[in-house]
This record gives sequence, C-alpha cells and structure tokens, in this order.
Amino acid sequence: MKEFSIQSVDKSLQAAIQEKIDNLNKPKGSLGRLEELAMQVCLVQQTLDPSTAHPCHLLLGGDHGIEREGVSISPREVTWQQMLNFTRGGGGVNMFCRQHGFHLRIVDVGVDYDLSGVEGIIDRKIARGTKNFLYEPAMSEEEFDRAIQVGVDLVDDCISEGCRVLSIGEMGIANTSPSSIWMHLFGNIPLEECIGAGAGLDTPGIRHKYEVLSKAVDNYHPSPITQHPTPNTPHLTPLRYFGGFEMIAAIGAMLRAAEQHLVVLVDGFIMTACAIGAIRLYPAVQDYMIFTHCGDESGHQRMLDIVHARPLLHLGLRLGEGTGALCAFPIVDSAVRMMNEMNNFDNAKITKYF
Repeated sequence: MKEFSIQSVDKSLQAAIQEKIDNLNKPKGSLGRLEELAMQVCLVQQTLDPSTAHPCHLLLGGDHGIEREGVSISPREVTWQQMLNFTRGGGGVNMFCRQHGFHLRIVDVGVDYDLSGVEGIIDRKIARGTKNFLYEPAMSEEEFDRAIQVGVDLVDDCISEGCRVLSIGEMGIANTSPSSIWMHLFGNIPLEECIGAGAGLDTPGIRHKYEVLSKAVDNYHPSPITQHPTPNTPHLTPLRYFGGFEMIAAIGAMLRAAEQHLVVLVDGFIMTACAIGAIRLYPAVQDYMIFTHCGDESGHQRMLDIVHARPLLHLGLRLGEGTGALCAFPIVDSAVRMMNEMNNFDNAKITKYF
C-alpha cells in the first residue's frame, strides 16, 4: 500500500485565528458551531483567509460479492442503472451538486457491468465487483492497492483544478454489509447492533443479513493485529477482507486529501465506515474531516461515537451518494464567509464591549 505523510494539523496559528474570530463585529462566541468550523478549516488550510474554492464531489461505484447472499432488497443491477442515471443528471447527487456548485466526478471502480465508453463515467474499474467475503477475501492485496491509488489519483485531479473542499459519495448495492462489519470490528460493538434495514429490508430480511454476516465474520478469524490495522499491514486488515472497491477508493481519497490539506466532508453510514477505516490507518486524518450528517441507518450515531464525531445535520437521510455532505456544505461555506466577509470592531468603528 502507498504510504502517506499525514500529520495532525499545525496549531501554531490557533491563537491568531481565534483572535480574528473574536474581533469580528459580533458578541464573542455568538456564531457557535460556525466559529468551531472556521477554526478547523483555517487550521487545515493553514491560513486566516480560508477558502471553499472549486468544491469537488467523487461518486464512486462498485458491486459486492456478498450481494449474492440476499443481504440487500435491491438487486445488483441497480448499481449500474443508477450510474447511468447519474450521467443524465437525474440523481439526488446531481441535484445537490448543481445547487451548491460542486464538480461531480462519476467513477466506476468496480461495477458489475460494462460501462466503458459511457460519456460522463470515469473508467477506473478494478474488477466486476468484489468476491463473496462469506467464503474468501473480497479482494487481493494487488486489488486493494489499486483501489487506494484510484482514490489518490482522483484527488490529484481535483487539486489540479484548485479544489479546497472534497466530498465523497458511493453507489454500491449491499455496501451496508461491509460497513456493518467494519463497525463491529473497529468499534467492538455486537454485530447484531450494527445491522439495519439498508435499502429497506424487513425484519426477516434483517435477521437473514445478520446470519450471513455473522458467519462471514466467523470464517474470517481475525488475529489481534487485524483489529487495529496499520499502513504497513493492509493485507491483514478487515478493510481488504470485507471492503468494496468503491469503499477502499474512498479511503485512498480521504488520505490523499488530508495529505494535501483539503477539507474532507464525510456523509452517511458507508462513508463514515470508510472514514473510520482511514482513521485506523492514519489517526491524524480525522483533523481534516467534517462529519456532516447522521442518517437513519441503525447504528449510524453509534458509529460516529466511535470517533467522537459531532455531525452538523440530522435530516434522516439514507440515500447515500454523499448527499448529506452536499446538504451541509453551505454551513461550512458560511463559516468560511464569516472569516472573510464580516467586518471587525475597529473597521466598523464599534465599541468592543467584552
């Protein structure tokens, strides 16, 4: 696996940033969470004049071998059908990207369908879906490394266009299954409490999903080191054994974005699972993440609790695609505009009263 150079944010500017925030013409602390976000973005970008220029959204598609076990109400063909729908601008992700000015990249990392040559889809296919992790690892070491590199390359493309804020979404039927297992293994939470309805399973369906995933975990037999992966042991980790190509690419994108001091907007159950995977590899990556939304999936709040994250929104979304991150972007943008556009007491000739 590619090694990354990710350091915790340099806090040498913290006092200067706080002084600027406190001298804006407002009561001290009166803009609440926006002030916290402003501090975080300034520290990530190492500036008192932060930017949300050229926000980019990666929509990563991939299929999962575990879908063959009936763990999702949606059949796998929905993955490629939705990918085509996205190219026509008809998805939720398209609407929100248009609304908030995001450059959308639709990427086939592992969809079980020939999408080569489809206009509007970037072809980075590693294979036509992962293997069935009920019986074997979802991907090989080489495939894992390739998926990480896909995420790296996509972020580099965004950076070349001036991107300062990155959000990531996914399209992959059955990807709540590996997410639930990662939650179980990384959070030490009983598996049954990590499994929900996904795209709409009923109670018997949820029970069947639990039985399948429980057997898969039993078959995995992790050694102690695999519970806490490091960048030097990716071949031993649950990331490779259970993950999807789109999920590992998302982890690669998060790591590269942090390495290059981009703000990373994290949304949803699947992307939170990917964020936890990235944090397990490089703990400092969390400094660059803003957790934007807590959805309706069972256990999503508990997953956020694993990394002590406070989401900006609770809208009950469970669409995926990164839509919660896109909805939260205006809040982040408001924090940045506060730093750049609000006057201070001296310039406004207002008596500073605290």
